[in-house]
Amino acid sequence: MLDYNDEAATYDASRGGVPRAEAAAAALLGLIPASTRSLLDIGCGTGLVTERIAAGRPGLRVTGSDAALGMALVARQRVGDVVLADARQLPLREGAVDAVTAVWLLHLLRGEGDVRAVVAQAARVLRPGGVFVTTVDKDASHDVGSDIDEAFAPYLVPTPSDGTERIVEYAEAVGLDVVGSARFVGHGQGRTPLSAARGVRRGYYVSRLVLPGAEAERLARVLAALPEPDRRRAEPDYRLLAFRRRTGG
Repeated sequence: MLDYNDEAATYDASRGGVPRAEAAAAALLGLIPASTRSLLDIGCGTGLVTERIAAGRPGLRVTGSDAALGMALVARQRVGDVVLADARQLPLREGAVDAVTAVWLLHLLRGEGDVRAVVAQAARVLRPGGVFVTTVDKDASHDVGSDIDEAFAPYLVPTPSDGTERIVEYAEAVGLDVVGSARFVGHGQGRTPLSAARGVRRGYYVSRLVLPGAEAERLARVLAALPEPDRRRAEPDYRLLAFRRRTGG
């Protein structure tokens, strides 16, 4: 499991940097109503996306939250208003904000009930009529029909925690209805066999792959031996879903 406090200093450079963040923010804002005045970005990480959400919608009051102190400290340099908080138990009153966003968060939550709890918290802190926008099927977005995907196939997690059907089910149970979707390109996220091998060895794919015992090293060696080990394969195509909190009982 990655330690996101340790990852904070190098996280952006290893995850596509500004181009990916700009694409994510633009897609998010396309699903956020113009009337929105306050937004909470949960699992904001280093705040790279959060900062661009704020820049893309002048007058929008944007707050970030993250459970890792290292990430939150970096985010505060960009956004200013960032709280250290577990997304499963947000320190906000009910109906506190007009919008909640969660980018590349739900796929990481593998504990029993974790994703359901985060979706419920998003619904709780939203005002009636407010919107929740989140990435879904994050890991599957990286399936681009490459030889890397073929090497990963025997090890895939059978039930991703951010599968679309699962998130829609959790959302409906707490009064959130699907109102839109969008896609954006994961710029800079096209993998090479060597980068994938390094990621396997460092534990980057714990949300996607089951690698008991020596399987991680075995897979890393298979990846490193693929043809054109330094050539980037295609970039992922991420998906967002937007939900609105019901206004009636």
